[in-house]
Amino acid sequence: MTNIRPERRPGGALASRPLHFIWIADCSGSMGVSGKIESLNTAIREAIPHMRDVARENPNARVLVRAVKFSAGAEWLIAQPTPVEQFEWVDLQASGETDMGKALKLVAEQLKIPPMESRALPPVLVLVSDGQPTDDFATGLKTLLDLPWGKRAVRIAIAIGEDADHDVLQRFINNPELKPLQANNSEALTRYIKWVSTEVLKAASAPQSQGRVSSTGNVVIPQPPPDPAGAPDVW
Repeated sequence: MTNIRPERRPGGALASRPLHFIWIADCSGSMGVSGKIESLNTAIREAIPHMRDVARENPNARVLVRAVKFSAGAEWLIAQPTPVEQFEWVDLQASGETDMGKALKLVAEQLKIPPMESRALPPVLVLVSDGQPTDDFATGLKTLLDLPWGKRAVRIAIAIGEDADHDVLQRFINNPELKPLQANNSEALTRYIKWVSTEVLKAASAPQSQGRVSSTGNVVIPQPPPDPAGAPDVW
């Protein structure tokens, strides 16, 4: 295991390192069916206090959160890297296509140095989708993974419903040790969003995680929670 020495500010105080956490959210027209978009909005909003708790427990990491939305095109829903203590979710509205490739290009632009800091911790990218890309996903993904920070990022994908393209989500993850999470109801989605917001964030921000990497060079993260027992499949 590699020993990672924490950086220090002049005078000896520990210097916190930025950790960028980015939601990449599908808000295409199909997300408006059966309450999927409402469930996603609720799950992320409810997860924010848990993210703040994790950040308070590890002062060596400065957690900065933002979000991209994609449908017919892609744009920043929350463009400014926002300290998690101040972060507030903006509700998504469903309409249009599934331009996932454009969303990945937007994220890639922000993972270049600059604006990305060379001393940052590996970013956490969470892709949530219920369908198949309607644009050039392959080029968007290549743009992301060709960047050092894109390649080192902790990439998590959540499939909402049975129509989500698991092959595309697995290519985004690009790690054989991780699989897309399958959420077929609001309970499962809430559980996975909370897991990403707590356990994954905790692993990515912990000082010791910088010496624990998988065979692919990514931070080792804990096992996801099991599917909720007894909950009906509604998506």
